[in-house]
Amino acid sequence: MLLGIIINNCFSFYLQNSIKAALSLGDASSDLIADFSAPYALPRCKSKHSDLQAISPETVSNLIRGEYSEVIDNYVIVDCRYPYEYEGGHIEGAQNIYTKSDILDRFMKSDEFTSKAVDSNKKNVIIFHCEFSSERGPKMCRYLRESDRKENADQYPRLTYPEIYILEGGYKAFYEHESSQCTPQTYKPMLHADHSQDLKHFRAKTKSMNGSRCNRRRMLRC
Repeated sequence: MLLGIIINNCFSFYLQNSIKAALSLGDASSDLIADFSAPYALPRCKSKHSDLQAISPETVSNLIRGEYSEVIDNYVIVDCRYPYEYEGGHIEGAQNIYTKSDILDRFMKSDEFTSKAVDSNKKNVIIFHCEFSSERGPKMCRYLRESDRKENADQYPRLTYPEIYILEGGYKAFYEHESSQCTPQTYKPMLHADHSQDLKHFRAKTKSMNGSRCNRRRMLRC
């Protein structure tokens, strides 16, 4: 009898972990959103970030115009660039959030976003980006998903934010596609000559607040 209990327990443990592994893979490869409750509401595009869902500048532009209002109830565009970049031109309505602690405060410690939901049959989505969506935006997108998984670990695969995306090509690609939806209608790169001291300041700030070491070559790509 004891042997049977041990075998059953081992099988249950194996099965549970196999399911979790499959679901984790599904975060990136499935046609269903990350809690497997429904299909993705927005058309996705190819991305160099194979673990993340990406949407094109055209899709974001159409979203702002209301073309997805039948399926999207509420959306937030999270601009992960530094404040001087954001102030130098950003997508209309985007929120400037560039540290992990602010991501937690905005989405995991507050229900402001989810409480805005009016139609339970429609989706609430979050879109992350930085200058090129190479480093900062994807990093914050992953961090929210990891934090969300931890918060809902006892109800796996439930998520508070099951549908999150990155904007492929970042602000630069969006600005080149539809500058009329940018405020102001300008683009200030991270490495702008007039903001070298600001860059040092915000790099140091994010390094300190995020609690991790930054690789300079990788930061130059973000």
